[in-house]
Amino acid sequence: MAQPPNQPPQGGFGAPQDPSASGGGFGAPTPSPPQGPPQTPPPPQGPPSGVPPQPGYGYPQQTPPQQPGPYGRQPGPYNQQPGPYASGPYASGPYGQPQQPGPYGQPGYGHPQPQYPGAPGAPQPGPGSRNPFKGKPVMIIGAAVVTALLVGGTVWAVSGDDGKQDEKPVAQKSDDPKPDASGAPVDPGDGSGDGGSDPEDLNEGRKSGESKVLWYKEAPDAPRSGADAPGMWITDRTAVKAAYKELSAYNVADGKPTWEPLTFPQEICAVTPEKTPDDKVVIAYMSGSSDRAKCNQLQLVDLDTGEKGWTQKVEDGGLFDSAISIEMTLSGNTLMVGRSQSGTAFDVTSGDKMYDKKKYGDACFPAGFAGGERLVQVASCGAGGDNERDEVQELDPKTGKVKWTRKFGKGWRVERAYSVDPLVVYSTNKDEKAWNISTLGADGSIRSQVAVDEDFAAECGWAILARDLQGCAGVAADADTLYLPTKATTGANEIVAISLATGKEKWRVKSPAADSMVPMKVEGDQLIAYVEPSYDAGGRVVSVPTTGGSHEPVTLMQNPQGVARIENGFFSKAIDWVDGRFYISTTRLSGNDDSKEKLMLAYGK
Repeated sequence: MAQPPNQPPQGGFGAPQDPSASGGGFGAPTPSPPQGPPQTPPPPQGPPSGVPPQPGYGYPQQTPPQQPGPYGRQPGPYNQQPGPYASGPYASGPYGQPQQPGPYGQPGYGHPQPQYPGAPGAPQPGPGSRNPFKGKPVMIIGAAVVTALLVGGTVWAVSGDDGKQDEKPVAQKSDDPKPDASGAPVDPGDGSGDGGSDPEDLNEGRKSGESKVLWYKEAPDAPRSGADAPGMWITDRTAVKAAYKELSAYNVADGKPTWEPLTFPQEICAVTPEKTPDDKVVIAYMSGSSDRAKCNQLQLVDLDTGEKGWTQKVEDGGLFDSAISIEMTLSGNTLMVGRSQSGTAFDVTSGDKMYDKKKYGDACFPAGFAGGERLVQVASCGAGGDNERDEVQELDPKTGKVKWTRKFGKGWRVERAYSVDPLVVYSTNKDEKAWNISTLGADGSIRSQVAVDEDFAAECGWAILARDLQGCAGVAADADTLYLPTKATTGANEIVAISLATGKEKWRVKSPAADSMVPMKVEGDQLIAYVEPSYDAGGRVVSVPTTGGSHEPVTLMQNPQGVARIENGFFSKAIDWVDGRFYISTTRLSGNDDSKEKLMLAYGK
């Protein structure tokens, strides 16, 4: 956020905190170890390599472009020297990558889990996991000069350039991984999809006012090394889930198969987290099973019928730019497939190639894409040089033409897009141990920067090569407000509503239970949130009014206590609330041969 006109920047200072200290930056995810037997491989401990452990102190301040100065505790990102986060798109995280326990005591909420900021292979920050950075907001400030300010023994540097859009961000802190408690779940059903052959009645003993289990499915066998189970798509009549090499569809009401499972030649490695308006998705699977196999085989699938459409192959982009790992996102009729250093756009209706996004300018390589109402590209520029930086660009989905460019300062890495319309981005600075959340306007200008001193806990997945900008969950936004969950330290956590116009807190609401509450989506004037289950209580879906009056949560669905152990056992999960039904599914299979793994669970009234 910029300083008010004619006022010098303000903010406190203090050294970044110890990486080993509790983390959980604002929006920056960090893995949380599960307490019960995890369904996913154990996550790495501590902040990922190449990722700043914790951010600095200070609220983002507004400063006129001509007034350089400290922005909070750390300098900000936009074309400035060091200053300050859930990517995977939409309801999914990095597919084809190992999942991490999430902020609610369970791994990835909503998408393949934790991928955080850092070099390839290192986790990327995003909504859902604990932030590796701890501290307070660091602001982004635009300036037409380069000035070094010595404040309390700390040197602050602010820079700008002629005519280019550039400002700086505000840093936040990170939270500690929170273990999740969950006993060994019961093993109901064989996953056959008959909608009622479970060997035990999951609704037995259901209490008055509790929802009922509509159906429960077990996962297909996976190799001992584990496998991904990306995506979860709900149409008017079908719930579709990918797992290992299979794509399965169930009737939303009773769980009966709506079409025979589709089996792919090799493991599914990426999906479009969102579906097209006519209920189609694109599935990517590996070209083979060897170490040299690529994630480059694309297949269009109709979710309601299971019919296959066009197929395509994603070509390598060049040296160090292969399709070993890809990310996919949709914007209108454009399917953008991102590699580590480039991207290719296809027409999702025909599969025809539209254009490539390649290296441009000062050694700028496309590093990630985010889609939806807009198509956004993040590029990494000038690697290793004095002009090293990230740039954010909005593209015309039909042509790939650049609409505007926003430069970030040296040392700042754009990790996630919490929202695309409005565009809310999370960035980190390893050297400054800082992070920032900024809202960009329609022309790429800085609309606001979050100035809330809080430990937030959004859920994000792992990104190995691609950044998976949309691989975060546990965060929601509407035209004027960003909703983020806080880290639960003692007792219940809260959801904080932050103004996108000012970056300041509008209101906050406490979880109605001792378990964490996380935002799922905004429907009209209601924020829909999920309250995690515990050993003695099922989870619940609640709504919170977003405007006026009381912001107390109202329970829309209370899940049965008798199924809490199963619900609580989805360590890496995707969740959704559609037409009065609540769905939860795994996003990672462990490959454990000792018992059947959970795949999907649906609740209704």
